[in-house]
Amino acid sequence: MSTILECANLTKRYGARLALDNISLKLESGRIIGLLGPNGSGKSTLIKLINDLLSPTAGTLTIDGLTPGLQTKKIVSYLPERSYLDENLKVSSYLTYFADFYDDFDTSRALDMLKRLNIDPDLRIKTLSKGTQEKVQLILVMSRRARLYCLDEPIAGVDPAARDYILSTIINNYDENATILISTHLISDVENILDEVVFIQGGHIRLQAQVDDIRCNQGKSIDELFREVFKC
Repeated sequence: MSTILECANLTKRYGARLALDNISLKLESGRIIGLLGPNGSGKSTLIKLINDLLSPTAGTLTIDGLTPGLQTKKIVSYLPERSYLDENLKVSSYLTYFADFYDDFDTSRALDMLKRLNIDPDLRIKTLSKGTQEKVQLILVMSRRARLYCLDEPIAGVDPAARDYILSTIINNYDENATILISTHLISDVENILDEVVFIQGGHIRLQAQVDDIRCNQGKSIDELFREVFKC
């Protein structure tokens, strides 16, 4: 199993505030990993560093041995926490855009997922509900044949039925050698699909462990352990 992501003494500071404080972390290929922590813990900062939206204050971060930049964008598929869809464009326009921009975008996969959800590609984004817009964004991200998928709060703000579809889409539409990093605070909704968890708080890694090890060795669910560690 190869290392897809490695952080060494990674620090990110916003003025006087430390968002990430000297963290070191390795993530292996072929895993679904939960990046779990309370709001303001550093989850989104780490994901933005992975996607070259921020630069480290100190330390290093590499993806498949590469510093985040143009080359890593070819192997990382990113779902941001907030929507970036232009409401005046059609869904089909985004399929064309992604196909033009990403060599690994599978248009037939995207069309199949849209069909299964009864989403007409000719509809404009502004005519879709918030939950449906979330699904369209996820379809775009998961239709790439990426090496690393970074999903920032993919199930926040959608109803339980939509959450079930989103999680099903995640586990059924990625290559087994790829890695999915899911940032969320909705632990109970995602823990059944996770292979591994990383607990983060105050910019520090509190725990990195295999899900099966936690259940076998500690006799707890991930949600129970999370509440214990973070005193929720």
